[in-house]
Amino acid sequence: MTVALAAITYLDRVCISITAPDMMRDLKLSRVEMSFVFSAFTLAYGIFEIPTGWWGDKVGTRRVLTRIVLWWSVFTMMTGAAFSYVSLLLIRFLFGVGEAGAWPNVARTFSRWFPMKERGAAQGTFFMGAHLAGGLTPLLVAALLGYFHWRVMFAVFGSVGFVWAIAWFRWFRDEPADHPSVNDAELAYIEAGRHASDSHQMGRAEWKALLANRSVLGLCGMYFTQTYGFYFYITWLPTYLKATRGFSAVSLGIAAGLPLTLSVLADLLGGLTTDRLTARFGLRIGRASVGGGSLAAAGIFMIAGTLCPQSILAVVLISLAGAASNFLLGAAWSTCIEIGGDHTGVVGAAMNTSGQVGGVLSPIVVGLIVQHFANWNAPLYITGVLYLLGAVCWLWINPARRLAVEG
Repeated sequence: MTVALAAITYLDRVCISITAPDMMRDLKLSRVEMSFVFSAFTLAYGIFEIPTGWWGDKVGTRRVLTRIVLWWSVFTMMTGAAFSYVSLLLIRFLFGVGEAGAWPNVARTFSRWFPMKERGAAQGTFFMGAHLAGGLTPLLVAALLGYFHWRVMFAVFGSVGFVWAIAWFRWFRDEPADHPSVNDAELAYIEAGRHASDSHQMGRAEWKALLANRSVLGLCGMYFTQTYGFYFYITWLPTYLKATRGFSAVSLGIAAGLPLTLSVLADLLGGLTTDRLTARFGLRIGRASVGGGSLAAAGIFMIAGTLCPQSILAVVLISLAGAASNFLLGAAWSTCIEIGGDHTGVVGAAMNTSGQVGGVLSPIVVGLIVQHFANWNAPLYITGVLYLLGAVCWLWINPARRLAVEG
């Protein structure tokens, strides 16, 4: 169910990057105005991430995830009804308000349903679903745009979420002990490998501990760089490939989807790798080596791809950078669970909020640089350097130390 959730979110998110040229033509938008449309969603997503993560910690993820999916499905469909720049900005902002908190609430769900030794694989499988949908969506949308208007695309994709929300609310339970299909042996296995439930309160002491925790700050720093780069892939990459590398039609759909297609394998292998290393060398090495190594590789691949004059090889290198940056997701979100304990939703939301700041800035920075300097390479170099800085942040992250609250 959570893999299906991940797939639906990226079906909706990636659709707008492929339909952007048609939307810009019909609504008479400039490149910079489209940048702000991309970022309106991300800004709202970041603002409401922590409150919604805390809400999931407090009332459970069954109700919160149901509300999230219903909300974003409505506003996905409404995107197709936009009639002006202002209306599109407002719709995408409200879209972000509703989708905020999805990832932290999934992490919260995994913290209750998976023992520690399986969480990296669970998170990796979850993100695999997201990126598989993201990788296939450009091909699907490019093919369907030959037969349907872009407005129809949003109506069709938005309707899928309603089916998921109904099924989730009927089937899921916040605790394994409350689910009729969980037998005693499975319940004992899950509970033996997770932290006991304590308190969901987030008072002054809890917030102080969160904001002062070195590992949480490191997570926020590294996730800023990871998400900054990721948003380039799901916003401006198709336009970059068309403008500078000569791709068009079907070849553009394949090239634009390649980073997320490769990420499918990276997500799963990254989750399995971090669990394997954790079992052998402990939490810090098992999580931090995967996280830091992933971003270091991403930075090298991104810079090399930008420098490469051969279009096919450049696309492969840039795609490998995207896949490498996603190799860390199992380690990163498992670290949120291990540091956060019963405050997993809030810790995950803090990390993801920082990431959304990068997501807000990324499309705008790209749009402004390209418009004012007519240079597509500079934004990619910036992304590569940020990846390398994100790798350094992992030196301050220690998953073995849970969030400590005084008094």
